[in-house]
Formats: sequence, C-alpha cells, structure tokens
Amino acid sequence: MSKIEKLKNHYKQIIEEIGEDPEREGLVDTPKRAAKAMDFLTRGYQQDVQEVINNALFASDSQGMITVKDIEFYSMCEHHMLPFFGKAHIGYIPDGKVLGLSKVARIVDVFARRLQIQERLTQQVADTILDCTGAKGVGVVLDAQHMCMMMRGVVKQNPNMKTSAMLGSFLDNVKTRNEFLYMLQ
Repeated sequence: MSKIEKLKNHYKQIIEEIGEDPEREGLVDTPKRAAKAMDFLTRGYQQDVQEVINNALFASDSQGMITVKDIEFYSMCEHHMLPFFGKAHIGYIPDGKVLGLSKVARIVDVFARRLQIQERLTQQVADTILDCTGAKGVGVVLDAQHMCMMMRGVVKQNPNMKTSAMLGSFLDNVKTRNEFLYMLQ
C-alpha cells in the first residue's frame, strides 16, 4: 500500500472519529486530498539538501555581505501539526564562494517542509548555509505567525515570533551583526 493510500485511510478514520460521515458528498474525496496535502507539506523529509543545492556554488571575490530577505516559508508545528508561516531573512559573508540565489530559498523550504519548531528551523538553515558555503559568517532571522497560538489555546491573533541564529562573524562581531540587522529594515 502506498504512502498516500495509508494516509488516506488515516484521514478517513479521523473524519469518522470527529463525528462526521466520510461518505457525505463534500467529504468523499477529502481523505485523499488531505493525504496529498500532507505529503506535499512534509516533502522536506524526502529531500536531500545537497541535491537541492546541486553544486550551485560559484567562485567569487566578493567580501561584502549578501542578504536575501522576505523569503516566505510555510511549515507545520510539531506539537499540534498546525501551520506556522512567515518570512526568512538570511545574510552571509562569502569566503571565496557564493551560493546560487534560488538555492537560499530552497534551503529554507527543505527544512520548513518538515514537522518543526521555529527555533530549530532557524538553526538548521544557518548551519546548512555555513556548511555548504564555508562563509565567514551567517545570520538568519525568521519572523512567523503560529496557527497553534491563533486558532487554539491562547487564541491571540497578532503575535509574531522572531528567532535568530548567528554564526561566525555574525556572532563574534557586533558591527557585522548590526549591519545585517540594519539591512533587514
């Protein structure tokens, strides 16, 4: 039995357990659609970050900070399996190699498309960019809203959670860190 079929059966059971009729017209195809959606939302488990980067590292004499901001991401909270979403802001100072621009966003997606906590996601992105580029420093800031806080529990609509990971010169040098944070404004 395929993964989609297994997930479909589980979603059908969930629909029954909450008191709905999975054979009702509007729900007949819901288990299959939900299974496909969950497979898509967690596709990061099937992705290898090195394959995603695909050798898109290029020699460069650039010594200035490279910043990519406002990379939208969507993830699933590992505690409630509800979405959290927001923007990632990433900076690094190259040391002879730069990363293809689209690969920065793809790295975010590889880790966001897993059951996550925002703190871990932030660190995974920073560690990966440092590891693959050998950069002198890396800074990552994630700004997100969490549906587990908005739809259930405390039911607050406007809080944003911000997390950061600073590595190398972004951690050791206040001027570098401040330049990065200034560029995010």
